Formats: sequence, structure tokens, C-alpha cells
Amino acid sequence: MTKFKKMLCGILTLTMTVGLAACGGKTTEGDIERTELNAGVNAIEVTHHERTIYGDAYIPDAGEFPLVIFSHGYNGYKDDFKSDAQALMKEGIAAITFTFCGSGARDKSGFGTTNMTLYTEREDLEALMDYAKSIKGFNGKLYLFGGSQGGMVTALTAQERADDIEAMILIFPAFSIPDDWNANYPKDTYPSAEDIPETIPWWGVNLGRNFAVTARDLDIYEQMAEFTKPVMLFHGTADNIVNISYSERASTTFPNCWYKTYAGAGHGFAPNLMAEIDGYVIDLVKIGELPTP
Repeated sequence: MTKFKKMLCGILTLTMTVGLAACGGKTTEGDIERTELNAGVNAIEVTHHERTIYGDAYIPDAGEFPLVIFSHGYNGYKDDFKSDAQALMKEGIAAITFTFCGSGARDKSGFGTTNMTLYTEREDLEALMDYAKSIKGFNGKLYLFGGSQGGMVTALTAQERADDIEAMILIFPAFSIPDDWNANYPKDTYPSAEDIPETIPWWGVNLGRNFAVTARDLDIYEQMAEFTKPVMLFHGTADNIVNISYSERASTTFPNCWYKTYAGAGHGFAPNLMAEIDGYVIDLVKIGELPTP
């Protein structure tokens, strides 16, 4: 990330005003307002930066619990990780699934897809991290799980807020995004933002030029060596959307990474592989350690 981008993101963080709303009541413990959610699935709303995230909180029937936040991929939505959240809830682990604002047709926020960037999605995820801290029963142990573009956003967020999480889980993370946008809009041909089209049709979604401008300046590997929390990383050898080489590089750059490949798997895992990954996540949360190589 450029020094300018770091400064800009810092300003955004400092000036952010977050409003939280969810089903369930509110209680105050000391100076902290707690959100009381029922055991089971709760619809939640989190408002920040004048937009509202819609999601679901999966709360186990337990006095205290850790929590995993799932971030979906490009043009996805909250139910993409529904079965995984249910699997964790059965094991006493809370989960939040949500739809990124401006992510596509299934987003209810009203935030335009032409306004969405990796950085607005990072703002969404950070707002949910702050919301998670308010949930009554949350024991303070927070984990981030992201797939594809959601994996890129998860890594981007985790690097900025490493002290707030226990570990990160990534499946076929789209670390290729900067290269993709530099290939489509190279700086020698499109040197300034104004040279890039204002609206960019991209895989069924109309993006804005700011997505391209900010994506092509991003180096996700720059801060990886500084992220020392545990990382579980999964990628398929037949992924034709994000080449496995991007995860291979990440696996040797993260200092504390457990890396597993699935032969013949593409960009998206079958239910049996996701169930296996859920098992790894449950063990990581309960034991607190990465699997033994």
C-alpha cells in the first residue's frame, strides 16, 4: 500500500462514525452497551459511513463463545457461508455472515456498486468487527474467514487490525486482483484516474473507476511478513480465476501459515471440502493452534 493510501485509510478510520442495530435487546455492562441476541439465527443491521450492512448472527446456546466473521467473494452475499456458520454454531462457536455494501444485485444496502472498492469493503468488515465486540456472551476471541475477493479484504483488514483477532482463514483468496486490474488498465495507457472509464462492467456488476484506481495501487504482500497471527490458507490446484501461485507466495510470506491444497479443485469448493475446512476451523478455535504439518 502506498504511503498516501495508508494516510487516507487512517483518516477514514479516525473519522468513522458507527451506528449499530440488531434484533434483540440492549443492556449496559459498566460503560459498554451490549447487544443481546437469541440463541439461533438473528438478522442484524450495522450502520456506518451512512450505509447499512445486512447480515445474520449465528449464536450458540452457550454463556460465552468465540466468533468467526465470514466475508463472501465478488458478487456474493451473506448466505454463501450459511452452512459453514451453522456448522460452527453447533460446536459452540458464533458466526456472522453478511453482504458487502455495493457488492451486487443481492445487496439491500442501496450503496451503489460503482461506489464499492476493496477499501469500502474493508470499512464494512471493520464495522462488523466493532459490532461483534458488543454482542453479549462474546468472549473476545475473534476470527476472520474470507473467500476469493472476501479473502483479499479479510487479509487487508487483518493486517491493519491484527491486535483485534486471533487468527485468519482464507480460501482461494483473490490476491491476483491488483495484477488483474493493472493488466486491464495499465498505467502506461491509463496514467490518471480520468483516463479510466467512469463505469466498468465487470462480471455482471457495474463497478466504478475508483475500484480500478485503488486496486491497481495495492500490494497485499507488502505487510504480510508483519502479520504474525495464525493463518490457515486453502487453494485448489485447478483454480482458473485466481492462480494458485498467489497463495503459494502468501504461504511462504505469512510467518505463521498452515497451507493446504486440493488437487483438481477450482475457484469454489464442493460441500465435502467446505465441511472438511469447517472441521479445521473448529479445531483451530477450540485448540488455539494450527494443524500439525
